Amino acid sequence: GIFLAGEKETMQNLNDRLAAYLDKVRALEEANTDLEVKIREWYKKQGPGPDRDYSPYYRTIEELRNKVLVATVDNANLLLQIDNARLTADDFRTKFETEQALRLSVEADINGLRRVLDELTLARADLEMQIENLKEELAYLKKNHEEEMNALRGQVGGEISVEMDAAPGIDLTKILAEMREQYESLADKNRRDAEQWFFSKERGAGEAGLLPSLPPSVPPEPVPLLCTQKAALEGTLADTEARYGTQLAQLQGLITGVEEQLAELRCDMERQNHEYRVLLDVKCRLEQEIATYRRLLEGEDAQ
Repeated sequence: GIFLAGEKETMQNLNDRLAAYLDKVRALEEANTDLEVKIREWYKKQGPGPDRDYSPYYRTIEELRNKVLVATVDNANLLLQIDNARLTADDFRTKFETEQALRLSVEADINGLRRVLDELTLARADLEMQIENLKEELAYLKKNHEEEMNALRGQVGGEISVEMDAAPGIDLTKILAEMREQYESLADKNRRDAEQWFFSKERGAGEAGLLPSLPPSVPPEPVPLLCTQKAALEGTLADTEARYGTQLAQLQGLITGVEEQLAELRCDMERQNHEYRVLLDVKCRLEQEIATYRRLLEGEDAQ
């Protein structure tokens, strides 16, 4: 817009100069005509002389005058074209310098984005390695947890099935609740068996008039012993639940944080890749425009 306004102003100045020049030519023609009239009058005043026919000279003068006028107009047009070409060349040179500076800036931005992309790639590799280490640690903790649960099942002598999912979100509370139910059902069963045996022996002794001694295979106090074992196992299970629940929560939090960082890194990498592609496209278009300007400038220099 600035160059177009300057070009219009220059064109207006040249047009004004051409109009002034044409006015000056007309004024000179009028002065020449007046001078010819004065010369004729002077010859008339000097006395009679041989009459000469100057009409051929007048025609020649008129033709020469027309040629001078045409040449003057052509010269003015050539000057105007030269000025326009000079303005166009200056405009192209300014645009070339601007585009070249913009290209250098874009190349600097692209180099900076490449360094950022390399840093993001290294950070992503580091986070992926941390995730693998956390997964291995989680698998190791799961294995230890299964071994301890198998040991607890061996202590109670029951068949307690503890299953753990491979996913980080394990429902340890549900498993411990099932174990408690199995322990309680086992304790209730032993208590009911002992009470039935005791009541049957008591009825038999009442009918026979004596109370036989308990067989050595039955413990004297089965219910308190089972209650003690149950309380101990529940305490162990509570400790195990608290310990592994805390560790699993920490690991889950670490994995969640790393996954969030990876998601942010992916978004940043996609955004950086998009900006890189945009800048690369701008660079290509700038190179094409610069090549066009260079060809135009070389063509004008050759002319």
